[in-house]
Order: sequence, then C-alpha cells, then structure tokens
Amino acid sequence: MAMYQVKPVFGDDIKIDLPTCMYKLPNIHAQRSASGCSEHALQNGGTEVDPAFRDLEVRQDKIMRRLYELKAAVDGLAKTVTTPDADLDQTVTSLSQSPTATAFRGTADLDSLLGKDLGALRDIVINANPARPPLTLLVLHEMLCQRYRVLSSVHVHSSVSGVPAQLLSCLGPRHADSYVRQRFQLGFTLIWKDVSKLQMKFSIQNMCPIEGEANVARFLFRLVAPYPSDPALATLVDSWVDTAFFQLAEGSTKERSAVLRALNGALGRDPWLAGPELSLADIACYCCVLQTGPAASSPANVQRWLKACENLGHFGPAHPLLQ
Repeated sequence: MAMYQVKPVFGDDIKIDLPTCMYKLPNIHAQRSASGCSEHALQNGGTEVDPAFRDLEVRQDKIMRRLYELKAAVDGLAKTVTTPDADLDQTVTSLSQSPTATAFRGTADLDSLLGKDLGALRDIVINANPARPPLTLLVLHEMLCQRYRVLSSVHVHSSVSGVPAQLLSCLGPRHADSYVRQRFQLGFTLIWKDVSKLQMKFSIQNMCPIEGEANVARFLFRLVAPYPSDPALATLVDSWVDTAFFQLAEGSTKERSAVLRALNGALGRDPWLAGPELSLADIACYCCVLQTGPAASSPANVQRWLKACENLGHFGPAHPLLQ
C-alpha cells in the first residue's frame, strides 16, 4: 500500500552558525571509514587491544593490589587499634631476637601455621591479669624470639593500676625501630588487664579468642616446635599440661603433694616428662612448680629436673616475676 509523501520542512542547504567559544568534535555519525569500523570491532571482541586500554588495565591492577595490601595491614592492626583493648595507658615496645641456637629441631613455617601474611604483621595479642603473671607464656615468648624476628610490646589497660616495673619490662627493653613493623615476622603484644582468665586474640576475623593459659600455651608452642606425632605421646603431654595448671597451680595442698610425687617418679625414669626432649609438659610443670613454692622443698628428681631446665636458658624471663 503506497503512502503519501510529505515535503521536507527544512532544506539540505541550511547553514547553522555554531558557537566558536567551544572546541569542536568530529561528527561520529559521519565517520564511516573502514579504518574506524575495524578499530571499533577489534576493541569489542578482536584479538588486538588499544594500547591506551592496556595501560589503563595495568594501572588499575597495580592500584587494586596496593589497596589489598593496605587492607591486610589495617586488618593486622585492628586487634590493637579498633578493639576495646586499645584503651591503653602505658606502652613498652621491644624487639626480641636472641642469637642463641634453639634446642628444637626444624623450623616452623609461619605461612603454613598462621596463613599468608599479605604484608601485615602477624600480631598475637594477649590479655593477662597482673595478679597472676603467665610465666609459661614468657618462657614461650623467649623461645619464639630465638626462632623469629619478634616485635614485642607491653601495654597497661585502664582497668588496672599500679603495675610493677618488672611486669612492664617482662618482654625486654624498648627498641628504637619498633615503629617499622614490616621488619618483623611476628608481633607479641601483652596487655595487663583486669580479666578473670587469660585471653589471646590472633585473628579477629577468622577465629574466636582463646581463653586459659594452658590453651594459649599449646597455641604458642606449635609455633616453636611440632606436637608429637605419636598419639600416646601427645596425650601424655596434654595430660601433664592440664595437671600443671589445674592441680599444681589451682589445686589444694594435698593435690600439689600428689603431683610432686608423680613428677618425681616420672623423672626418675626419664630426663624429661614426655619424650627424649624438652616439651610443653616440662615448660608448664616447671613454671607451676616454682609458683607453688621454693624449689628446695621439691623431691630430689624434681630438683635435678628444675636445674636441667634452667641450664637451657629459656626460663630466664620467668625468674624476676617469682621474686
């Protein structure tokens, strides 16, 4: 069906006066050249890409990678900056790394034990009550310092006051380069705080806090040396650790006497409590024995074992707190 025709309203020869104060752009509708079409096609599915777009993608990747590293660093600081534990009154920071060779075999891999650091310092934050100093953790801190570059710091929470000087310096003196966190492998932050149980925070995003000195000691010891692969030997270690904290440290006089007799019998057969080498069982029992009374009142085998522990040099930081 034919349609009627309408005459054009404007002719083809109309001239429009364009403003001259603006820069001119080419008419994209008039660009019908083969080169323009081919470039458009290549950018939308061809094998070649405009170098400008390629440079932009590389630049964007660098920016996103930098942002990811900054986010990881902020997450590492969140445990001491954006948590209630940031209400701190005093701070002592130190770098602890001893050149003394460790008594354990092998080297623990922090990446496999704690995950990839992604540029952020792995910071272990511990809340402890100054009325009950965690001697076991001080010994394990000394062992960590012999294996890793540890940035150690001691803080005082506003919930406590009058903290003795030996507790403020229990992790060593302040280090001049403590603000350069990238130079260290591990952070060890001890906060003296009014808490009923010792608490440890490592990753506030991926794990809940660990409570109890025995449980925290198990976590830290795995950074120093692997747990025994033999299930019977691992059970023996855990049994001695629980006995040390629940019977030696918190038990009655009768219970402590029974534990000392058991220690004397076990140390009469072997030089250490579990296996041929020093283990977490020896560390926990050593600290709890000294906290309960003088070493001179202990049985003969226990006294010999205490001297053997002291000869290793790991237990030095615990001695000032026993005075």
